[in-house]
Amino acid sequence: MAIATRTSPLALAQTTMVQALLAKAHGHADAEAAFPIMGMKTTGDKITDRALLAAGGKGLFTKELETALLDGSARFAVHSMKDVPTKLPDGLEIAVILEREDPRDVLLNRDGISQVADLPEGAILGTASIRRQAQALAIRPDLKIELLRGNVDTRLEKMRSGEVDATFLARAGLRRLGRAEGALDPVDPATMLPAPAQGCVGIEIRCDDEEARAALAPLNHADSHIAAAAERGVLEALDGSCRTPIAAYAMIDGANIYLRGEAVAPDGKQRWFEEVRATLPDTTPAAAAALGRELGSAIRKAGGSALEQVIAGTG
Repeated sequence: MAIATRTSPLALAQTTMVQALLAKAHGHADAEAAFPIMGMKTTGDKITDRALLAAGGKGLFTKELETALLDGSARFAVHSMKDVPTKLPDGLEIAVILEREDPRDVLLNRDGISQVADLPEGAILGTASIRRQAQALAIRPDLKIELLRGNVDTRLEKMRSGEVDATFLARAGLRRLGRAEGALDPVDPATMLPAPAQGCVGIEIRCDDEEARAALAPLNHADSHIAAAAERGVLEALDGSCRTPIAAYAMIDGANIYLRGEAVAPDGKQRWFEEVRATLPDTTPAAAAALGRELGSAIRKAGGSALEQVIAGTG
């Protein structure tokens, strides 16, 4: 049962983790023989000279993996859920979410500064994330933003060489790669919410592949699945695309959920957020997603025409 994945170091590390978990759950001594990894370079990986919006959006990191699922050459596709569009191709679904890693961002720079507010005047911030750009500018409008794409090592090298003064990386990715930077203090989520489902690894299958669904069942982490669904519900209601800076974070305690969502103008000059504490009618991803859509709709209503212009790409 082949596992499709991107070939970036983080994607391979996450997929190797999935492979080991599957082998352990089903008693296979030879994980590679039972669940071979199919590495694929996606369109999103090949484009490094411009922002994803200019190239076509989020689905550029998932399209080739989903094609492998649909044509039967792979049975599973492993994704960083923050890269997965809210609308999946017909016939595909996210079957499980692994236990979430720390979803917060880490600010990397040569001076050991951990919070955006403390960066030097006019510092150059390298990022390809419009969310991080907007949130940073909301805190520090004097910052200069430079496009910075590539894997962890590429971005860190450009920071260390002085091409940019600072950059962001997800703490979850740093930890999964075993990087020392994963122990650094994260950015305070009170000022900078993470991307929806950041830190979550999801596994996609064909809806009709009951054997794959059964094989994955022991890997699902219920609270992480519910949190990811709630945050992606916010994203869905806000018409989440690569041109709209959107953030969301959910905390789960049994049937109780705290959910906060935010949309930001790309220049950081306007921010709209809502939050809710609620008890889910049932502890399922579907119920959490419905709550997320309600919260996202409330943000959209509060933002009015100004937010609609951001969503349309005209604001």
